[in-house]
Amino acid sequence: MAVPLEANEKLRDAPVRRKPTINDVAQVAGVSFGTVSRVLNDAPDVSAATRQRVLQVIKDIGYRRNRAATALVTSRSTSIGILSDGSPRFGPVGTLMALENVARKKGYATTVISVEKPDEESVQAALDTLDDTGVGGIIVIAPLVEMAAAVWNASFRVPVEMIAAGASSTPNVFTYSENQELGARLATQHLIDLGHTDIAHLAGSMDWFDGRVRKRGWEATLREAGLKPGLCLEGDWSPRWAYETGLRLVREKKIPQAIFAASDHTALGVIRAFAENGVRVPEDVSIVGFDDIEGSDYFLPPLTTVRQDFNALALMSVEVLLGAMEGRDVDRTPIAPTLVVRNSATRVGSPGRKVPHRR
Repeated sequence: MAVPLEANEKLRDAPVRRKPTINDVAQVAGVSFGTVSRVLNDAPDVSAATRQRVLQVIKDIGYRRNRAATALVTSRSTSIGILSDGSPRFGPVGTLMALENVARKKGYATTVISVEKPDEESVQAALDTLDDTGVGGIIVIAPLVEMAAAVWNASFRVPVEMIAAGASSTPNVFTYSENQELGARLATQHLIDLGHTDIAHLAGSMDWFDGRVRKRGWEATLREAGLKPGLCLEGDWSPRWAYETGLRLVREKKIPQAIFAASDHTALGVIRAFAENGVRVPEDVSIVGFDDIEGSDYFLPPLTTVRQDFNALALMSVEVLLGAMEGRDVDRTPIAPTLVVRNSATRVGSPGRKVPHRR
C-alpha cells in the first residue's frame, strides 16, 4: 500500500533523533567534558555532589558510552572474547551465561564464538576472529581435553585464560576452575560417613576434564579411607546412558551399597531404572549426584548433590583475566563447591531413615 504524500513530508521534516554525547552530558550538568570523563572512569578527584549530578544527567538523557571510542582514546579494550565448544551440557552452558552476565556488570562487552569441532584449525581460526574484533583478552570454556590441547598449541596476541577443571597453566595459557575434585571428595566422603564401604561411581566421559577430576576425587577419597574403589562405569553424562546402566546393574544383580553419580542427570537416569525394578533409594542404595541442577530438590527422592556456583566461578574467572590484561596479580585459588544434603543417601543399617531436607 502506498504511503500518502503528506506522511512522506512529515517523515522528511521530522527531526532525526541522535544519540546523546558526552558533550551533551557536560552541557546539561553544567560541568566540563573532563569532569564527565572523570566520573565515567570513576576517578577520585570529583566531589560526591558533582558525581551524583553527572550520573543523574546520564540516566535522564540516556547517554551510553561508546566503547569503541573509549578504546581508541585510552588504548584499553572494553571487551573480552569467550570461546566455547558449543556443548549443550549443564556445566558449559551455565558457565557461559554467568561469564557474559558478570562481564557486562563490570562494563565489558563480550563476543562469543563456538566451534563445532574443537581441533587445532577451528580453534586457531576462532581465536584469530576474536583477536580481530579488538578484544583485550579471551576466556576459553574447555571441558574437553581435545579443546584444551588445541588452545595450548595455538598462537595469539592477547591474554588467554582457560576454564578447565584440574588442568595446569602453561607459560602462554593460564587456567582457572572450580575445585571439582574437592566436590567429588565431598560426595564420596559423605557416603563413607554414612557407613558405606561399597561405593560405585557412574562416571562422566574421560574425554572431559570434569569426568577425570570427579573420578580422581572419588578414587582418592576411598583409598585414603582404606577402602578399595568399587565399580566404575564411564558414560556420556546423559540420563539415558545412566538409565540403561541401571537396568544392567539390576539384571546382573550388581547393585552396590552406594553410588556417586558424576552428574545429576546421571543420578536421575539410574534412579528411574531402580524405581522401575523395585530398588529403593535410599533404603536399598544411597545415591549422591553432582551439579545441583534446577529441580534436583524435586527428584524422588530429593537428591543429595554437589552444588557448583557458576556466578562465583564467572566472577573470579573474569577477575583473573582482567588482572592479566592490566598486569596485576590476582588470587587464582579455585573456588570450592558445596555439598547439599537431601534425602537420596542414608546411613547403613537405618532403612527408611529420612535425611533432613536442606537447601
